[in-house]
Amino acid sequence: MNPKRICAALALLLTPTLAMAHPGHDHAGLLSGISHPLLGLDHLLAMLAVGLWAAQQQGKARWALPLAFVGSMLAGGLLGFAGLQMPLMETGIAASVLAFGLLVALAVRPPLALAAGLTALFAVAHGVAHGLELPALSSPWGYAAGFVMATAALHAAGFALVRYLPQAAAPLVRILGAASAVAGAWLLAA
Repeated sequence: MNPKRICAALALLLTPTLAMAHPGHDHAGLLSGISHPLLGLDHLLAMLAVGLWAAQQQGKARWALPLAFVGSMLAGGLLGFAGLQMPLMETGIAASVLAFGLLVALAVRPPLALAAGLTALFAVAHGVAHGLELPALSSPWGYAAGFVMATAALHAAGFALVRYLPQAAAPLVRILGAASAVAGAWLLAA
């Protein structure tokens, strides 16, 4: 997929939110699910960083990290729908922004099992947060489909940024990782 197609896909994904700008249109929860990862800075930064980090990897890790995140986040979302309160959930989410930012900034390539396990652990916290914020009257399945699609799109955007930047711009990715890590540290301190 080239960058133009990725941008077009993201534009199509976000277009329905413009058409349904008034409350009461989203009984399926799809748009609420899409907007949650996009409008929360902590979620947005972590999910973009997963895509950036995945693109820095080699082999199976390029796909395993985003898949581990999405799958574990969905499992966490189901727990959140059931009302599970996760201890230190917000701290875990802020820590994920810091950790993923550092992993990108340092271009760390740990063994796949460790990388996928860390990714999955943080993703559960994000998922529980999504699940607990299910809007009233929304379908949990529509809402889950929305946050899964938005998360996958953010991973793809981060991945595409790394893969399609000229090699000379590679330090920019590390700078973005460092900026995410700083934001994560700020979120932890706040």
